[in-house]
Amino acid sequence: MNRGVLYAASAYACWGLLPVFWKLLQHIDAFEIVAHRIIWALAFAVILLTIGRRWSRIGVAWRNWRVLATFLITGVLLTANWFVYIWGVNTNHIVETSLGYFINPLVNVLLGAIVLKERLRVGQGVAMSVALIGVLYLTFQYGSFPWIALILAGTFALYSLLRKTASLDSLDGFSLETALLAPPMIAFLAYRELTTHTTFIHSDPLTWFLLVAAGPVTAIPLLLFAAGARRVSLVTLGVLQYIAPTLQFLIGVGLYDEPLTLPRLIGFVLIWTALAIYTFDSVMYRQAVAAPVSAAPGDV
Repeated sequence: MNRGVLYAASAYACWGLLPVFWKLLQHIDAFEIVAHRIIWALAFAVILLTIGRRWSRIGVAWRNWRVLATFLITGVLLTANWFVYIWGVNTNHIVETSLGYFINPLVNVLLGAIVLKERLRVGQGVAMSVALIGVLYLTFQYGSFPWIALILAGTFALYSLLRKTASLDSLDGFSLETALLAPPMIAFLAYRELTTHTTFIHSDPLTWFLLVAAGPVTAIPLLLFAAGARRVSLVTLGVLQYIAPTLQFLIGVGLYDEPLTLPRLIGFVLIWTALAIYTFDSVMYRQAVAAPVSAAPGDV
């Protein structure tokens, strides 16, 4: 197997299995988990930056207010995404969180069209239309808007859009994001300890270990993804990205017995159909673009 595919697939598999990890911390408030996730992820990132001798790039970024503003915004988006995701997992909405990450590629396309003025291809337009039908169907069948899924898809799509144009790579950018967010999170935990007591101080060693482990559990998949993304095509990444929500969906239904009624399954089938159309269109487009390039040497 191609090493890049292995790295990227491993990253998506780690993200797909995360519900099992967060369920072990189900007894803790979701925002408190997020606070620890940010703090310990920063601690792990500091170790990696030190080992890799990469502090110089972070130092330059700290002196540029535009870079700081960009990564503060991406950090807030990431915090919102993590909070809704962990809250959803620990309140038995894993299936709906998986829906959010199934929809995410289509929201990326929509933002590209609206913000970057990218022109939608016919296949992308059809995929968007089918996905919209699926979301509306789920809304009317359940009598409630699938807000968990759409917040997850929307916040991560906005995060990806901003990071796409950011000047720092995966590890450096992630380190800066967590560094900007860590002080308010430490203040939050200190306030929580003075008022209602934090779980970390007043809990068992296993809980301490799991909260600290949230740092490497967060950072390692990001590093695997960064390593994989440099070695494989966007089309390959586009196909591999469905590993994570598929695993989440299977875990929610198979491991935690979340309900999968026929109407809900029909809604998911519509979303999956939209993704199949989107993926097929992406593969065909990449092949069409690559064909003239590969033919060029023979034309000389």
